[in-house]
Amino acid sequence: MRYALLMFLLATASAAAQPVQPPPARSYPVEDALRNAPIVTLRNSRITMQVAVPDLERGFFRGTRFDQAGVVTSLVADGREFYGPWFGRTAPEVLDYTYTDDGLVAGPDSAATGPVEEFGVIGFEDARPGDLFLKIGVGALHRPDDKPYDKYWHYEIADWGKRGMRHTRDSVTFTQTLADTPSGTSYVYEKTLRLVPGTARMEIAHVLRNTGAKPIHTTVYDHNFLRLTPGNDGISVRFPFRVAAEKPPAADLIRLDETGFTYLRPQAYKERVSFLLTGFGATSADYSIRIADRTGAGVTMTGDAPIVRLNVFSLDTVQSVEPFIALDIPPGSEKRWRYTYDFDAGR
Repeated sequence: MRYALLMFLLATASAAAQPVQPPPARSYPVEDALRNAPIVTLRNSRITMQVAVPDLERGFFRGTRFDQAGVVTSLVADGREFYGPWFGRTAPEVLDYTYTDDGLVAGPDSAATGPVEEFGVIGFEDARPGDLFLKIGVGALHRPDDKPYDKYWHYEIADWGKRGMRHTRDSVTFTQTLADTPSGTSYVYEKTLRLVPGTARMEIAHVLRNTGAKPIHTTVYDHNFLRLTPGNDGISVRFPFRVAAEKPPAADLIRLDETGFTYLRPQAYKERVSFLLTGFGATSADYSIRIADRTGAGVTMTGDAPIVRLNVFSLDTVQSVEPFIALDIPPGSEKRWRYTYDFDAGR
């Protein structure tokens, strides 16, 4: 049963197919959303980072796909920006993203930036139309009909939970408490983004406490919306294990080898890449990923939990390596996990 649930969560969280849709009637510049949103700024001697504060009325990201806490809208390390919007405009009726005469337009549930995380749904399969299901970092959501879960759809939020925030010069901690849900699943979720003093390192630490009567079985992955080089030309991605692709990308765009892959040319406008990698083992030692351009600028991402699925996504405006981990938490227990990002501005 647990294996079947894991497969369901992985499939619903990472389906590659993008919805076909008409262009929106009207779209809005992403600068407007950034200008109006509450944002905190973190600094150390080498990094300046801006982090959006969750807010259902004015927040930069108010979708129901990703964790609403800790969305990094900009990160500059040693003078080089690594994270920022990969889309130019937003529109409320767009599912995922689309292209118009004004450029790339993202919908409300994909318009996130930086190392943003998505948890698998909890209780969706058992919920009837009108019932509630959960997404950690978002809250309790209404299931509107009997259609399968769609990560691009904007679900109505029934309970956002109790939210809190603590902020220092170089760190910010967000909390979400969701209790007394109809499904019997309750939790306290804490997420801390921290800049390590004197280094070009950022850490994201998590604590998820199961305060309900039922076990929590879900997954979480980091989308890692990295903006390193326009078109991704020359970007190389390396892993500590022997990799293989289930459905290899176009050979004229990406060259695969035993330790990773390299972009051979710039991605074209509207060209989309999405494929799964295999080869990782059952320990956290394989959660060590280096992404760099021809100048040596890049980021090394490490995690302290085993990878259970590994997806690669990119457009001409962004490159993403998406490691998934599994979360299995009995009632009264907690799970802690951490990601570390080491940035290099290159030569």
